[in-house]
Amino acid sequence: MQNDLIIVSDYCDKCHIEPAFIDLLQENGLIDILLEEGKPCLAFSQLPDVERYSRMYYDLSINMEGIDAIHHLLERMESMQKEIAALRGRLRMYGDLF
Repeated sequence: MQNDLIIVSDYCDKCHIEPAFIDLLQENGLIDILLEEGKPCLAFSQLPDVERYSRMYYDLSINMEGIDAIHHLLERMESMQKEIAALRGRLRMYGDLF
């Protein structure tokens, strides 16, 4: 198995979450589950997102629809922050002309 993957059942055991929660995340398009040697796995790069969703679901009692809405809002906010940074860069370039 690749070093950048963790088996879903192992992750769930270590983090004390139910595998069905991981299935819900995949069904809602929030994460991708990969099959490695016939076993469902998560990429390490997805673990921060899974941990965030897990805190929302278990600690804050936010349902899957709410998590999906929050996910889309955070993506939109990140996109807008990148756009603002690019616009500030362009303004600095024009500011140097005067």
